[in-house]
Amino acid sequence: MLTKAGLALLDELSAGRESTPDELATETEYSQGHIYHVLDELLEDGLLTETRGSKNRRLVRVTNHPVVESYRNLRSKLGHVDWIEILSPATLQVCWFLDEPRRVTEIADRLDITRQGVYNALSPLKHRAMLSPFGPEYALVEDLSPLLTFAREVVTHEHRSRARELAPSATVEWCDPKRTLIRVQTSEDTSALESAADWRVTGLARFQEYGLQFFLAGEPAFWYAPDEDLTPSEVVCHTLVLDSGSRRVSYSMLLIEKLDIDQDTLTDTATWYDLETAVAAMYRPLHGEFGVADDLPVVLPSESEFTALKEQYGVS
Repeated sequence: MLTKAGLALLDELSAGRESTPDELATETEYSQGHIYHVLDELLEDGLLTETRGSKNRRLVRVTNHPVVESYRNLRSKLGHVDWIEILSPATLQVCWFLDEPRRVTEIADRLDITRQGVYNALSPLKHRAMLSPFGPEYALVEDLSPLLTFAREVVTHEHRSRARELAPSATVEWCDPKRTLIRVQTSEDTSALESAADWRVTGLARFQEYGLQFFLAGEPAFWYAPDEDLTPSEVVCHTLVLDSGSRRVSYSMLLIEKLDIDQDTLTDTATWYDLETAVAAMYRPLHGEFGVADDLPVVLPSESEFTALKEQYGVS
């Protein structure tokens, strides 16, 4: 997680200047030991680069990393705000959910923290009139879209870094502060994640657990969500996030039919992936409505195609 000290260093360096650790310690008022520790983390994460100056002094500067660029944009748009004071790691995580009005209980459940924890994280934003409306649901005001972008870049970077410690080819396909869906490109990375705690195969490769075996082109996708069950609804959503083509839609419908997944349950899960309209469209033929409509968000199989698919895989 990007700490306040890390953010303070980015703030000092975001204009593109070079600086020594001693200078940064003086400017940020953190101890030299702490500054060296945070600098090493930022260097390892690729947010900073280092050269040597006269007398072999360390000189650091920011890179063009997406986290750095999004913070630069935030400062350029809203430079009058003291972001170091406002943005704790907890506040950045809560900001991820503020693209639309959400209740505190909803955010607390997704982050697995107390409601008071959410209120504490929201407090610096609320006191500066950065939230609209003011309860019981909260969202960032429209002018703060750069803050949402920055928070999401930070969250995505943290998930990518965690995954690449085990699987260097990992790319993030979807995430929130506590969960992430990734792809990998090599069999070595697949093996590493298959044997790692907290990582589980998902998407089309997971269908075999439910008695549906499909040919898988490439490596399977993986899901990171510690201490949570991987539900069939999540597997359907992951499949569609990874590939919303007609074949994957048909396979997803087949899993829904085989497991008799409740529409309301799947819709609740799909909300987090912006798949509500796709799920609603998929249930139309499952309820016997096979008529073609031009405004559907996904390509659905015809009645004969879906019947043949069910027969092929023994789904009654």
